[in-house]
Amino acid sequence: MIFKQYENGSCDIVFSEEEIKAISENKKIHLSDESLRHFGNNLVKVVSDWNVKFNDKIKNLQSTENEEIVTEKDK
Repeated sequence: MIFKQYENGSCDIVFSEEEIKAISENKKIHLSDESLRHFGNNLVKVVSDWNVKFNDKIKNLQSTENEEIVTEKDK
């Protein structure tokens, strides 16, 4: 999977055909300890970058634990 981040702070998570097949068959993503470390490192980078790139309205947005995450359709 690749994190493709944009200048407005948004991000696409792009999966390879192999990853899509595995998700479809297993209904989950399993990450080994090493893969989870790499995933975490990439996720921290995205979080760090988006805090710089978001506009003030988004920077100050608050979320709750049970907040529904609504995604946009593919662009």
